[in-house]
Amino acid sequence: MFRWLRNSFLTGIAIATPLGVTLFLIISFVGFVDNVVKPLIPARYNPENYLPGDYTIPGLGVVIAVVLLTMVGALAANLFGRTLISVGERLVDGVPLVRHVYGALKQIVETVFSGKTNSFKEVVLIEYPMKGLYVVAFVSAEGRGAMQEVIGDDVIGLFVPTTPNPTSGFLLYTPRANTIHVDMSVEEAAKLIISFGMVTADKLPKTVRDTLPPDVTAAPEAAP
Repeated sequence: MFRWLRNSFLTGIAIATPLGVTLFLIISFVGFVDNVVKPLIPARYNPENYLPGDYTIPGLGVVIAVVLLTMVGALAANLFGRTLISVGERLVDGVPLVRHVYGALKQIVETVFSGKTNSFKEVVLIEYPMKGLYVVAFVSAEGRGAMQEVIGDDVIGLFVPTTPNPTSGFLLYTPRANTIHVDMSVEEAAKLIISFGMVTADKLPKTVRDTLPPDVTAAPEAAP
């Protein structure tokens, strides 16, 4: 009976924890956006001011933010909007520190939303931080320019995330020959990293030795 109660309790935790954390993150995000957007709404245009009592509309700030972003995107799609954006970017380029921050953020956002790159679409293993230790890494970009001249052809950029927070990590450049391709999606690799390796993907190589070329894994001939 005690074992059954313990297993039922642990099962309940396993089911409720992801649901609770997901709901908490959603509620926190909605509350944060509401607190930022609602004070910007003029009082006579705020529908909450016309409700009886102290009622509030959860998610009102999110809805307004989505509408405003949609209007900005529609404005930027025509000639007038593109002209305004061009003038604004020229003004930003005149500010020494701001132009570098704006340029870097713009390039990152355009790369993520363009869908024309292979960034973070391939998972590999690489020896890091020392020989004999392997970590999961994401191919972020093909190495070009100075990196290609220094390291050589077929160099790639790798993002090695930290555990359990995959949003931070290290940027490495190495020839592709130093990596081992893993047949798993980015989502599966992210689950592996976030869970401290407890959610193991069945597509990981059983041993690194199995992935090496035959001439490397072959036993050395006996010396005469």
